[in-house]
Amino acid sequence: MLRYWWVLPGGLAVVGYLLSFAGVTRAQRAQWVNGRIVDLESPGHGDSKDGGIPVTVAFRDPGSGRELRLSNTGGKHGFPLRAAWIGREVAVHYPKGRPEKFRIALDDSDRDGRGFPLLMLVILLVGLVIHAGIAWGYEWAIVGTGVLAILIGLFGRDAHFARIRGNLLADAVAVPARVVAVTTDVHTDGEGSEIINHAPVVAFTTTDARAVLVQPLDHFPNPGQSLGREFTLHYARTDPTVYTLDLDYDREDRRKTTRYTTWPLAFGLAAITTAAVLLWRST
Repeated sequence: MLRYWWVLPGGLAVVGYLLSFAGVTRAQRAQWVNGRIVDLESPGHGDSKDGGIPVTVAFRDPGSGRELRLSNTGGKHGFPLRAAWIGREVAVHYPKGRPEKFRIALDDSDRDGRGFPLLMLVILLVGLVIHAGIAWGYEWAIVGTGVLAILIGLFGRDAHFARIRGNLLADAVAVPARVVAVTTDVHTDGEGSEIINHAPVVAFTTTDARAVLVQPLDHFPNPGQSLGREFTLHYARTDPTVYTLDLDYDREDRRKTTRYTTWPLAFGLAAITTAAVLLWRST
């Protein structure tokens, strides 16, 4: 039976793509509308970061023609927002006729419903590499690993996003900012020890008078002791969701990201070459 393991992920991937092409996936059946933030507040000092920034979103339901104003507190309705200001547009989706079940999305990129079959396809490919190593020898597992690495290098989006971020920050604007709250989350590791995670909530005002709240989760020095800290923040003139505390650090981080995305290509080519030599010697 185990030799037919590929039937499940392969079948689910095929069914998923067929449903997507037919336009009947759950995401495609949902009602997608453009919403905008009409109210927001800072997370409470000491609250969890998991819910993001509490906002009230307004959108018009095409079915009834009504404009609704519904709150997303605690991240109960979709993606937790880490950057918000009054007037920011967000993608909203919900089952048709039930706008109270709305969910916020980062964008409408998943409205084609292909996220699940893509996941099944990835599982299938990884499984095929393992299967090749067991059935035909470790040389073929090396070949499969090399192919996967090349696919990651070719279709990975990190370098693409790094270039977009660099273009946006090319004319970054420097503004004063202040930490207005610090969220706290406590986790327990496998050994029973507590891990405390702090994340600051930062407020700043753009040059066109938009009052923005953001919650950086990385690269913020000593976040647990940052309440009330004032500093200079650099944000992209056309998109306040793109910002940094340190332009030089951000620039170097983007360079590293671009370099790291070339490694899978080099590793993949080296793996395939090595496997080819091993297969040739074994013949």
